[in-house]
Amino acid sequence: MQFVIATNNRHKVDEIKPVFPKGITLLTLDEVNVKEEIPETADTLEGNALQKARFVYERLKLNCFADDTGLEVEALNGAPGVYSARYAGEGKSAADNIVKLLSELKGVLNRKAKFRTVIAAIIDGKEYTFEGAVEGTIAENPMGQKGFGYDPVFVPDGYSVSFAQMTLEEKNSLSHRSRAVKAFVKFLESKN
Repeated sequence: MQFVIATNNRHKVDEIKPVFPKGITLLTLDEVNVKEEIPETADTLEGNALQKARFVYERLKLNCFADDTGLEVEALNGAPGVYSARYAGEGKSAADNIVKLLSELKGVLNRKAKFRTVIAAIIDGKEYTFEGAVEGTIAENPMGQKGFGYDPVFVPDGYSVSFAQMTLEEKNSLSHRSRAVKAFVKFLESKN
């Protein structure tokens, strides 16, 4: 069985591939010659994931999946949420997003947060969704050089280090994205 991963984010591909069993081939957008930027205009994680998967499926008619991930901070009423990637504005970097987040949490004691990933898969024209989440807190300052996005400021519950201080294997053992991928893989295995 093979799937196209509907993302141009190399970091996501690197995190997702090791979670899949060897019998499933994953193709990147480069490998299937999709060069366009995939739209993300929905107002929910599920909506964005479905929009990205549909974009690829409509062009290729190949089984595919996409994910959308949001960081939901309790003290900010769930923000940045679906707008996590562009929290500081269009064209801004992950570092800019972190600076904005930390400035909005300056002096705030409640630093509880949740990373949530929704995967939308299209298999033989049928749509399925899977979700994974991990609870944690937002650190006062960025810590670590690994990972991407908000990883330097997200400390999962039960840990004293951020995702950006963990190896890929450590992060994949508990991350929101790996939990969503594992739910997807379990579904695929149940179909066989």
